[in-house]
Amino acid sequence: MLRASLASLLARKLRLFMSAFAVILGVAFVAGSFIFTDTLGESFTALTKSSAGDVVVRATGANDPEQPAAKPVPASVVAAIADVPGAARADGNVSDFTTFVVSKKNKLIGGQGAPGIAVNHTGGPAAHGVEASRLVKGHWPEQAGEVALDTATAKAAGYLIGEDVRFVSAGSEATFSAKLVGTHEMTGGSMLGASVTVMDTATAQRLFQKGADQFSDAWVTAKPGVSQSELRTQVAKVLPAGFEAVTGDKVSEQMATEIQKGLSFITTFLLVFAAVSLVVGTFLIINTFSILVAQRSRELALFRAIGASRRQVSRSVLFEAFVVGLIGSTAGLVAGFALAQLIRVLFGRFGLDMSGASLVLNPRTIVASYAVGLVVTMVAAWLPARRAGQVPPVAAMRDDAVLREGALRKRIIVGLVLAILGGAAMYLGLVVVDSNELKWLGGGILGVLIGVALISPLVGRPLVSGLGWIYRKVFGVVGTMATQNSLRNPRRTAATASALMIGVALVTLMSIFGSSAKASIDDQIAKDVTADYVVSNAIGQPFSAEIATKVAAVPGVAETARTRWSPVSMSGEPEWAQGIDPVAVRAMTAVKTSSGDFGQVGPGAVSISAGTAKDRGLKVGDSITLGSQGQVLEARVVSIHEEGAMVRSGLVTDLRDLESLGLPDQDSTIYIKREASATASTVQAGLENALADLPMVTVKDQKAFADEQRKPIDTMLTIIYALLGLAVVIAVLGIVNTLALSVIERTREIGLLRAVGLGRRQLRTMLRLESVVIALLGAALGVLMGLGFGVAIQRALVDEGFERLVIPWAQLGLFLGLAAVIGVLAAVWPGRRAARVDILRAIATE
Repeated sequence: MLRASLASLLARKLRLFMSAFAVILGVAFVAGSFIFTDTLGESFTALTKSSAGDVVVRATGANDPEQPAAKPVPASVVAAIADVPGAARADGNVSDFTTFVVSKKNKLIGGQGAPGIAVNHTGGPAAHGVEASRLVKGHWPEQAGEVALDTATAKAAGYLIGEDVRFVSAGSEATFSAKLVGTHEMTGGSMLGASVTVMDTATAQRLFQKGADQFSDAWVTAKPGVSQSELRTQVAKVLPAGFEAVTGDKVSEQMATEIQKGLSFITTFLLVFAAVSLVVGTFLIINTFSILVAQRSRELALFRAIGASRRQVSRSVLFEAFVVGLIGSTAGLVAGFALAQLIRVLFGRFGLDMSGASLVLNPRTIVASYAVGLVVTMVAAWLPARRAGQVPPVAAMRDDAVLREGALRKRIIVGLVLAILGGAAMYLGLVVVDSNELKWLGGGILGVLIGVALISPLVGRPLVSGLGWIYRKVFGVVGTMATQNSLRNPRRTAATASALMIGVALVTLMSIFGSSAKASIDDQIAKDVTADYVVSNAIGQPFSAEIATKVAAVPGVAETARTRWSPVSMSGEPEWAQGIDPVAVRAMTAVKTSSGDFGQVGPGAVSISAGTAKDRGLKVGDSITLGSQGQVLEARVVSIHEEGAMVRSGLVTDLRDLESLGLPDQDSTIYIKREASATASTVQAGLENALADLPMVTVKDQKAFADEQRKPIDTMLTIIYALLGLAVVIAVLGIVNTLALSVIERTREIGLLRAVGLGRRQLRTMLRLESVVIALLGAALGVLMGLGFGVAIQRALVDEGFERLVIPWAQLGLFLGLAAVIGVLAAVWPGRRAARVDILRAIATE
């Protein structure tokens, strides 16, 4: 039986390829996701190994990204740790992540996600004597006014050694320039889009430490024969309170762990789409094997007639599935490299430049690819294999041996149960539960999708019949035959349509979510912001407070309101604080409060959001402790506010409180009102002129500001649409696959139709109409479900600011129109193949 099954596969190479194609696509996405994230992880891990000395001295808790900004390490501490017996040297490091190079064309280099890093040059090695950065050309900066750039940044900006380089920064100077004296490369490998500027220590302290003789952290290099743990123990003994000594290996491990946590979101994000592709592919595989088993009914009956048992016949089909899964998994793993490269290019467009990193293939990727491909294929083939074993031996005696399919009753019942349970989960997520609403909604959406896919033979019949009525009126006998063919096997039609349905449903959901989110942003800005202009950083980075001074000096500017974001601790728990100028902000927005008076916000008086008050059990009049960099401040809650376009934080403080905590003097946004007598065009021109040498910040009116706030949503939707597009492609190929296999299955029938006068054009038209039925059925069900899912998601996020529901009807209509076009295109190759069938050979086909 195994030899017979293998011979059957090899004799039908086209069927083998078409069966494996769905597996290839699904596995490619899984493999590509793992390859991309492993490559990203390896790149970051390589960098962490050269980002710490043998022992690192830092403020206690500085490794926690949720904790407030760490206090600096004084030069006196660096001098003290340099004298411990096991230390060869100690170097203080100054680092900043908001300093960007401006190219000769006045364009910002980097900034789209990757930081602009500025560090001082010390010459100290990283852990285990590794050189942190290698000089490529020129020399390291030795005095004020000299810098070295990484080679990639220097090349992208167009600077040569000896030329002056322009910088913009959130440090004490918004802009500065320095002479390029050298280029370097990080020994850890690719910087993933980040730029690294090296300068002398005195300049770095002037720009980023307010001129004080202090450092961000310090590296201690061990003497030969002294271990990291021995050196750490010695260093810890001389440290004052508030500082800690950590081995370089531990620091690298901590950094790698934090990076992996951050990358886990990308991995999960990509694997969700891989799962969608596999679900869609599973429908295609089930369909394929159902058709293949049906086509081999007489062959399987002959096996039964010559003594094969039911189990042997079923095993032969499962063996074919195993071979298909093995071939598909292998090809999918290879295709995963190409997909990982495409994902790398896609993410590179948004600032994550991995062009210098080699793709990484770990053993788990190979195991996962084969496990997924084989399991999905074997599970999808199980039901057709069971039906294959039920072929009666007597069927071999008939010319029209047909494999009976089971009744739809059990399938409909299971589908209805899943759809009802999914609907109930969505209801709970929307109305009942107070936490994890989106998880309930997600589970409910999955249940409804699978349930509707199972009952689609029933719910799709009215649509097919309605299209059939149109077909009969427009295309006559050809339309009638196309309708009858679509209704002949409702399982097959529904399974193929369900694959497209899932993709269209998710695309529709995201269209509604995106349109609603952008409309909500527009409404919130129009309602809450009365400022005429907004100055902000186009790349989401803070900028120097010096810019507010420049803006306020522009003729025609009546008032400015500065806001900034800073991490602090609130009664021992991490919190992001929004610092404001209370008087100026109140003049430009009306803050809604549920209790207290927002007007009382000032030094020592804060406002908290309703959500923060609920989570932390706070009310007006309560006292809280704010902390950062070793400084503490007692404050009183004076109001409970609702978040809006300008006041968007759970904790709102006076700017002076943040300054007293030692936080950087860096703003995030400046809101501007012009004088009543000043013209809009004149004031905006003056603002743009004042900021002409600062490409990192832009001045916008309300409409342009709203456009900027919508941009991240458009970016997210672009990525999601690109990834969901693969699921739609799989579904479209499923239609092609189903029609092509159907043509093979109906070879004799097609020959007879051609013999009694059906023309080639009519035959192609019939297949096109069948294809359009499948595509429209999938698209219509997908749009209807996506509509419900989109509305549910929007309602669940009302409290998060998504207050407006917008349904893009034109876009949904476009989806249906594209489905019809897809149906026509999907039938091109099967139609050409059917039209070329030799009539006499087709009639003689068994």
